[in-house]
Amino acid sequence: MHIDNGTAYEALIRFLYQAPIGLLQTAPDGEITMINPMSAQLLMPLACDGDLTNLFDVLATVAPDLRSTVAGFQPPDGVICDEQRLVLPKAGEEPARTLSLSLLKLDQSTLMASISDITHAVQLEQQRIASRVRDASRIDSLTAMPNRAVVVERINAALARASAQADYQFAVLLINCDRFKHVNVTHGTTVGDELLKLMAWRINGSVRLGDAVALTTVPQHTTGRLGGDEFVLVIEHLREAEDVHIVVQRLLDALAKPYGIGAHQLHAGASIGVVLRAQASDNADLVLQFAGIAMREAKRAGGGRYSIFDLEMKERAQRRGNVEADLRRALAERQLFVVYQPILDLADRRCVSVEALVRWRHPTRGIVPPIEFIEVAEETGLIGALGDFVLQEATAQLARWQQLLGARAPQTMSVNVSRAQLGEADLVARVRLALTRNGLLARQLQLEITESLAAQDEVVKSRLAELKALGVLVALDDFGTGYSSLACLHQMPVDVVKIDRSFVSQAETSPHHGVLIEATVRVAQSLGMQTVAEGIETEGQAGLLAQLSCDKGQGYLFARPLPSGEATQWLLERSNDGAALAPRVSRSR
Repeated sequence: MHIDNGTAYEALIRFLYQAPIGLLQTAPDGEITMINPMSAQLLMPLACDGDLTNLFDVLATVAPDLRSTVAGFQPPDGVICDEQRLVLPKAGEEPARTLSLSLLKLDQSTLMASISDITHAVQLEQQRIASRVRDASRIDSLTAMPNRAVVVERINAALARASAQADYQFAVLLINCDRFKHVNVTHGTTVGDELLKLMAWRINGSVRLGDAVALTTVPQHTTGRLGGDEFVLVIEHLREAEDVHIVVQRLLDALAKPYGIGAHQLHAGASIGVVLRAQASDNADLVLQFAGIAMREAKRAGGGRYSIFDLEMKERAQRRGNVEADLRRALAERQLFVVYQPILDLADRRCVSVEALVRWRHPTRGIVPPIEFIEVAEETGLIGALGDFVLQEATAQLARWQQLLGARAPQTMSVNVSRAQLGEADLVARVRLALTRNGLLARQLQLEITESLAAQDEVVKSRLAELKALGVLVALDDFGTGYSSLACLHQMPVDVVKIDRSFVSQAETSPHHGVLIEATVRVAQSLGMQTVAEGIETEGQAGLLAQLSCDKGQGYLFARPLPSGEATQWLLERSNDGAALAPRVSRSR
């Protein structure tokens, strides 16, 4: 087919003039040799005095390196730049325009450029990016659950609806893993992350459409992760407030099942705090705060359960907050002090040991009992400083008694250790430092732990093994009140078993309790452990326990916990008298 050259040229010219993109041709130095109307229109805002003679000069403010890029381009032909973005200066209130430049080297003497206006495309792209960023900022990256921002929105929406509808019911559940810290410490953060993912999956799977009445297209429930091991469930349009009990129990059952992660079968469980419409505040942050208070009540009750918020919980939390603030001040101002209760050999009534107990002399409240501040210290991270104080005071006091009394001084000093302290990696180093600083042998220090604590987990057992390797004695306190039994006693890494006062108080009147005490003594003896009876208040109790071959005893019959000065005087008087409180009692075998 023959095409007339004149016709083809005219067609090319029409195309250049009508093309929706800018097309132009330049020499290697940028001099424009051909330009179509669209190019002139797009470049004119950049042209000084409307001069479109040289492309490099026109683009100097938005592509200053273009001239040098072309000069350094070595191949005889090829793409010099492809869709390079050129952002034009803003004109008034109008958004900045963006051009796209592609530059092609045809041969040694000719460059061809295409220019297009991509302002709208850039705006759409920016909107898509902003939307993705906005969505990403509302989703928890680990569990793919909505994050705190979304949860807060849903709670505020529920509060707004509740204020407008008298019969509208909703509930907010704060869910916290009971053993997440243990999993992280024992198995590592990778396993911990997998546990959180499985918890999120179970939470989502436990909430059903039937838990709420769908009145509108508004979501009936929202699950989300606040952070760490805390999750939230917002249930809207509840039929009745009481229906929440069914949902919470279903969640607890689901979360209590073992988690298969790799080769591990992990047991975690959860504690849940619940806020109903009747107790809700007027903003989401306070609702979450109330749910957190209720959740911690459930955790303090043993975990694996739920608690519904009420105002008394808030008042208790405020009191605990006041105790925390006062306790921090007490540690700084040395308001704490240590008292000492003697522990006697039940056969000859010699003082063989002393238990150190912390007390708090508050400037306005007087003596604050430990039950009011020990748990607060554990929850707020103050137990480490408090425990260090008692350890240092007690070991220093034993060293002073040894200098004063020599061989007649107590053989050991007993100090209580909490679960939080056993979780601290540097506990063994701090114990070693206290012993070295006061010139004591490791076997002269006895650390007491509760029965339920000794039966808990591998972290505790590992720390106890480290302490025993150091040479200190370990005592099992309050035996008979925890989770273990005589059959499990051989599994406990302990040297001494302390029989709880609840058994001792009924030893004379209840044959059943007498049999339990005798069995405990015999099992402990078979394992090479010593026994101590706590809370002895009568001679009858002391005599019976001695007949049952219990090694030692402590209680008000012998002495109350005494400040250091009074304890020293008590020891001096017994040392000078050289006599026991009662004659020797022969033990039955």
